[in-house]
Amino acid sequence: MLENIKRARSSALGRPPALSKEVALYSILGFWLFYVMIVTARAMVVGFPNQTEMATRRAVVTVFGIVLTWLLYMVLKRFDEQKLGTRIAVAFLAAMPAAIAIAAFNYYVFNVYDPTGMFDEADHAKILEQMSMIENIAEIAISRYFFLIAWAALYLAISYAGEVRSAERRVAAYEQAAQAAELRSLRYQVNPHFLFNTLNSLSSLVMTDRKADAETMIMNLSTFYRTSLSGDPLDDVPLEEEVRLQRLYLDIERVRFPERLKVEIDIPESLQRACVPGLILQPLVENSLKYGVSRARNAVTITIAAREEDGHMVLTVEDDGPGASSGSGPGAGGDHGAGIGLANVRDRLATRFGDAASLVAGVLPQGGFAVTLTLPVVRHGC
Repeated sequence: MLENIKRARSSALGRPPALSKEVALYSILGFWLFYVMIVTARAMVVGFPNQTEMATRRAVVTVFGIVLTWLLYMVLKRFDEQKLGTRIAVAFLAAMPAAIAIAAFNYYVFNVYDPTGMFDEADHAKILEQMSMIENIAEIAISRYFFLIAWAALYLAISYAGEVRSAERRVAAYEQAAQAAELRSLRYQVNPHFLFNTLNSLSSLVMTDRKADAETMIMNLSTFYRTSLSGDPLDDVPLEEEVRLQRLYLDIERVRFPERLKVEIDIPESLQRACVPGLILQPLVENSLKYGVSRARNAVTITIAAREEDGHMVLTVEDDGPGASSGSGPGAGGDHGAGIGLANVRDRLATRFGDAASLVAGVLPQGGFAVTLTLPVVRHGC
């Protein structure tokens, strides 16, 4: 998943792709083919003489028009990185000389070059009397100008649409990168006080010459950090692996609270290999230790349980300690629900599963505090 995000971001953050030459060429050919079809149909309906000769000369004019339209494309392409308003202005200005050139060439082909090949002298003289060369070229230039502007509008529309798609990909890549950074941040927020307290406990074990316990604690601490920090924070882990890590964490803390901390695990076999976000239970267990066990005078039991309901996994971390203040319902529980731990877990669930996951926290009727996570059952991919 991390590699996919990197590839998507690197491809999206580059320069917006310009309209390819192949697409531009196909659009030009398509426009001029449409022009030839319309003009030919008009000539046939009006009943102009010498249709074959006219079609030949029309083909020559069309080739000339295609070349000039390609030159217009090259001009527009040089302004691809400018603002859209600038590009529109360039299109309107650059189309003028191109339209005049096409009109002049059209006039030459049909009226100057061997006119008797299409008309007899009398008909040709009447045509020249009806409209002067300047008027004829001006009339044709106006129609060709709108023709070229229509193609330029198509070119700008396709180019702009490509830039919008590129911008959307860049935004999506940035969102993925931000999401990945957020997931890493949320996963790596293991309470620093845990390390400080563990080192203090180690110091006490060494000072009291409990070398075996100190060695066990060091190994547990090493395994805990190696496991929690080495994996990809964007990956899911099997529930049994997540629970094993929390057991390790609680075993380390049990050195501090040998008489007060009790642990119960209730995970059915059918959910052992189900996938959950890595370290999703860590803030919940930390809360129970901080607000339940550390403030208690009597033994406190932390329970981690799971069950399957209607295609969802229901994970619960609860304690029977005194840390929760009075109140009930989601979000109740005084200090238990006031820290960033529950908010982080809720954010991670929303990022990973959207509306398909939820978190409910509150005081238990019999005392203590419980946090319940509901998330889809995922049995593959971790």
